[in-house]
Amino acid sequence: MTRHYLDHASTSPLRPEARRALVDALGAEGGDPGRLHAEGLEARVRLETAREQVAGLLGARPREVVLTSGATESITAACWGAAGRGDHQVLTAVEHSAVTAAAGRHGEVTVVGVDGLGRVDPDAVRAALRPDTSVVHVQWGNHEVGTTQPVAAVVEAVRDHPALVHVDAAQAVGHVPVAFRELGADLLSVSGHKWGAPAGTGVLLVRRGLRLDPLLVGGDQERARRAGLEPVAALAGVGAAAAALTGPALAAEEAEARRLTDRVLDGVVDLDGVRVHGDPVERLPHLVCLGVDDVEPQAVLLGLDRAGVACHSGSACSSESLEPSPTLAAMGVDALRSLRVSVGWSTTDADVDALLGALPEVLAGLRALRR
Repeated sequence: MTRHYLDHASTSPLRPEARRALVDALGAEGGDPGRLHAEGLEARVRLETAREQVAGLLGARPREVVLTSGATESITAACWGAAGRGDHQVLTAVEHSAVTAAAGRHGEVTVVGVDGLGRVDPDAVRAALRPDTSVVHVQWGNHEVGTTQPVAAVVEAVRDHPALVHVDAAQAVGHVPVAFRELGADLLSVSGHKWGAPAGTGVLLVRRGLRLDPLLVGGDQERARRAGLEPVAALAGVGAAAAALTGPALAAEEAEARRLTDRVLDGVVDLDGVRVHGDPVERLPHLVCLGVDDVEPQAVLLGLDRAGVACHSGSACSSESLEPSPTLAAMGVDALRSLRVSVGWSTTDADVDALLGALPEVLAGLRALRR
């Protein structure tokens, strides 16, 4: 059976450019990039090339790029580093659990609500600030429903306050243009594996001139901002993936992703008991979330999987959490039954065709069992 992978928002297959760079680096001598011998210098060149490639994709200076093991580490490092500035952090009600869990370890947290589309009001963020607020967290685009946040307006709303602004861009990078310097945020976290870079790679952008206490200590790697020997081969892969998307390629992939997910939205509009969660227009191009009445999402996912289609649900019974989706609950919709469809660099029309062909049959079969 031909498989159709529509879960790129969870993780995306390794891009060919990243694979080639990774394999090439694995074939090298593997020196420590902090050493002055030839092997170390070769590794340093690979590492700094990757840093420049990532900076080019993100509209940042290379010196602002801290290479990490993924968005979870980057987010935790942002929360840790900002915590010394105050005992209070602000975040939106739809942030990823990596943000909510890390922020909750550093004093009091104020959660700012969202509207029915999952979008926060920058004025509400401003109103949540206190004299002891150390950092405001806002995601670029939601990981379940795809709604994009007014990140520039949030940055502007906090500008006159000493609090830092951290943007979780794990779902955005590699799918929409990101210009860190133009945005004016202080911190921005990135995951590599969600846009075709190797798993175990990530980035924390730290605004020029900002000093943070490092989360990982014990060495001077990453300009003393993240201790530990760098995984040069994997980071060469993330650099190559970034380079592959810098310039017109990103715009082309963004347009293709939106075309494919628009096909999904058009294809389910007449299905009984199926609705769209989140903003259908102001959204990440590669992700849509559907609410499904009357049937448990796990059964839908298993039915689609049997038909060769891989999707995901943000609900309790089909994810690691035992709780309903906080994102959907914050939006005031059914937090137990959802279907997330996400495309990526390798998605084709045949993949969307397979979903649109299988979903009505799966839903009809499951509903027939209830009679």
